[in-house]
Amino acid sequence: MGSQCCKCGPDEDALERERQQKLLLARLHHRKRVKAAGQIQAWRHGVLVRRTLLVAALRAWMIQCWWRTLVQRQIRQRQQALLRAYVIQEQAAVKLQACIRMWQCRQHYCQMYNALCLFQVPERSLAFQTDDFLQVQCAVPSKKPEFYIEILSI
Repeated sequence: MGSQCCKCGPDEDALERERQQKLLLARLHHRKRVKAAGQIQAWRHGVLVRRTLLVAALRAWMIQCWWRTLVQRQIRQRQQALLRAYVIQEQAAVKLQACIRMWQCRQHYCQMYNALCLFQVPERSLAFQTDDFLQVQCAVPSKKPEFYIEILSI
């Protein structure tokens, strides 16, 4: 029996070594798989993070575009309001100038009319007057009313 025991011993050692090698290979293979899985997960996590950052950046860009549009619209509205106020002021100034010029023309006309009325003689008294007096009446300088209208283009 002793001889049989000896023969079984080396077979068991060989089987044990073979099991150890298989276990070692399985652990090594498992480590490689874990490492590969970790690399894949890290890559996937990186992709997700980059995608999230890209989405956030695009949303921020959209908000910035919206804000710039809003600011430009407000600036344009302010400019239009200022332009409207300027146009109203200019129209008022032109109207005021026209009224003043018309008033001056009327004043000048009334002065001339009153001056001519003083120097005019009724037809009844023309027979008694001399030519010298009539020449003096005609020698009154008459100013023609001058009309200058200035129109400002807007």
